[in-house]
Amino acid sequence: MVDFLIYDAKVAVLIVVFYMFYRLLLSKETFHRVNRVVLLSTALLSFVLPLCVITTHQTVVLDAVPVVSVGDLHPEVLEGEHSSLWGQTVIPILYIIGVLVTLGHTLLSVWKVMILVRRSERYPQADGTTLCVVKDDVPPFSFCSYIVMNHSDYEANDAAVLAHERGHIRQHHSCDVLLVNLLTALQWFNPAMWMLRADLRAIHEYEADGAVLSQGINARQYQYLLITKAASIGGYSIANGISHSTLKNRITMMLNKKSPRSSFMKLLTLVPIVGVALALNAETVNDYVYQQPPKKIVKKGNKNATAKIGKNSVKVITDTVSKVRIDNPEDSIQKEVKEVFTPVEKNPEFFDVVEQMPEFPGGSAALIEYLSKNIRYPKAAMEADVQGRVIVNFVVLKDGSIGETKVVKTVSPELDEEALRCVQSMPKWKPGMQKGQPVNVKYTMPINFRLDGAKKEAAAKE
Repeated sequence: MVDFLIYDAKVAVLIVVFYMFYRLLLSKETFHRVNRVVLLSTALLSFVLPLCVITTHQTVVLDAVPVVSVGDLHPEVLEGEHSSLWGQTVIPILYIIGVLVTLGHTLLSVWKVMILVRRSERYPQADGTTLCVVKDDVPPFSFCSYIVMNHSDYEANDAAVLAHERGHIRQHHSCDVLLVNLLTALQWFNPAMWMLRADLRAIHEYEADGAVLSQGINARQYQYLLITKAASIGGYSIANGISHSTLKNRITMMLNKKSPRSSFMKLLTLVPIVGVALALNAETVNDYVYQQPPKKIVKKGNKNATAKIGKNSVKVITDTVSKVRIDNPEDSIQKEVKEVFTPVEKNPEFFDVVEQMPEFPGGSAALIEYLSKNIRYPKAAMEADVQGRVIVNFVVLKDGSIGETKVVKTVSPELDEEALRCVQSMPKWKPGMQKGQPVNVKYTMPINFRLDGAKKEAAAKE
């Protein structure tokens, strides 16, 4: 759910950017069909662009086969989990409630209109529309192929009213309304989405007005009709009708001169906006190339080993490979290698080394930051002055999730449990790839628990 909320936040930012583009450059233009297409396409594009990830490949030459690099960690004691509670529970619940309320309002509106249509006197027309005459005192409106009006409006048989509603039906405005209402439910917290929806409804009215005037109806008489007939269509948010909310803008738009063709050039501004959105969502994948056969030979078989690469401790796991190169065979590293060596049963469902190794989102630096922020030093261990390195084995599964976690080098039950918790709570990795297919890959990760002098004194005072 957290991943979806992050995606929805990206969508919200794009909707704001695209809507600002429309308001600043296109909202005063008279090419209404183009504006309608722009609003609908940018709304849909906002939901699609975050899913489009442009991947670039970068070749990294390594002396050995590094699996993960975590460095020396300095865990801190966190007293509460309020931020986790909000992020994992409260915010998702609030979001779901907002979606259900918004969708419920749309469904209620559809239900009210359909009840009104079922209770009406229906008169099919030659153009495929159906006149629905109701006893209720409602202003004329249309939905899908239905034109709903009361008895007095039906008896008046005003050509302008019928032309207006047929204009809505002919241009399929109800489909736009239903689509945008669905998108609004997913973006109910975003003011730009609600403003976009209102502007789209105004464009629908501009198009319907244009359909009326194209039939030779006098513009001044039609404007007077709008003033006398305009009313709020209460309770029918999915209906199109003669509403007073956009009346001033509609009359102004009728009086405006047609926008010149050169105004279409403003649409080119969309190109850099889309380009920047794709660039910000791009990512780089490291393709690891390993150098020649290693120099140092260790015992054959499937083994877990520790090597030193730069300043960080790196775990190296071999699969049907009898050699591992260790660049800095210092005493401390050799000792750790002996401690970590444990036999691993050969299982074709799990790999130790693959063509493209799994990667923590953001790389090794992001993994170090994640562990540093999420490890909590157990109070019992602090009070007992327990320190040491816990080594955890786990598997990055095909879908990127973490499984098969176990402690292979223990320090104390408290520290072991905390190390397991932190590893198991890691977000999904980019899965390892072998012959173009995602596979399960084994990992070994050391986590250091240290107490400095200030922490010891604080623990002693408690």
